[in-house]
Amino acid sequence: MRTVTLSRLAWAVAALFLALGLGGCGSAAAEAPAQPDILLATTTSTYDSGLLDFLLPIFEQETGYTVKVVAVGTGKALRMGQEGNADVLLTHAPQAERALVEAGDVVDYRLVMYNDFVIVGPAEDPAGVRAAGRATDALQRIAQAEALFVSRGDDSGTHKKERALWQAARGAVPQGEPWYLESGEGMGATLRIASERGAYTLTDRGTYLALRDTLNLDIVFEGDPALRNIYHIMRVNPEKWPQVNAEGGKALVAFFVAPETQDLIAAYGADKYGQPLFFPAADKTEAELLQNP
Repeated sequence: MRTVTLSRLAWAVAALFLALGLGGCGSAAAEAPAQPDILLATTTSTYDSGLLDFLLPIFEQETGYTVKVVAVGTGKALRMGQEGNADVLLTHAPQAERALVEAGDVVDYRLVMYNDFVIVGPAEDPAGVRAAGRATDALQRIAQAEALFVSRGDDSGTHKKERALWQAARGAVPQGEPWYLESGEGMGATLRIASERGAYTLTDRGTYLALRDTLNLDIVFEGDPALRNIYHIMRVNPEKWPQVNAEGGKALVAFFVAPETQDLIAAYGADKYGQPLFFPAADKTEAELLQNP
């Protein structure tokens, strides 16, 4: 378990949460349920940012469940759900997620939190991305300069967003171009490759801030409403896949959208990074988030 630095206020809230218990449970650790293990398939950004290392021990203490995290790209996480190989999914690709909802692969589809994507690159910004007015303009500048760009290339939520932006900017993803590299790795590894190569990349803000001190990368473009990054949680449908941990899935979904957990999400990272890594959104709708960047 990695060590996470939080403000005294955030730790105080966490301690109070543990003492009072979610939903009025006692302060002692709960007895293990009949089916104690929950498999959570999630994007690498929730893991690399340290958020899960902070939240999940609280859930485990209060419920007696043990959460096993598989941190992969959102595309892989969603496929795990489609195949009944996970109990709960926490991902950030709403369009792809809705396909699973419509197919009945997942239930209890709930909005949890959001942050945004940013484009990072070398401080000298050889492609002049800082002067761009929109994200698509930023990518056009990178392409015109043939400046090195590292893509996740892993069908993650970040990769899906990047492909959509390239499609809007140029009509096609620049695969095969010598300046366009695909890492096939998670967000943390991709950021490190971009840092080592002096390249640009698209990243969620939370992972970048969590790793910023180890990278030679600056935020060179941010603020376009098209870069909003929305996370949903959902459980795999037990009627379709009877082997999934239905009760554990219900408990974990309820935990993430509970007001106490939403307060912890709001506090996470503010002291160390000067701003929260994620913003709670269980009381909002996706339409509200997209209308109010």
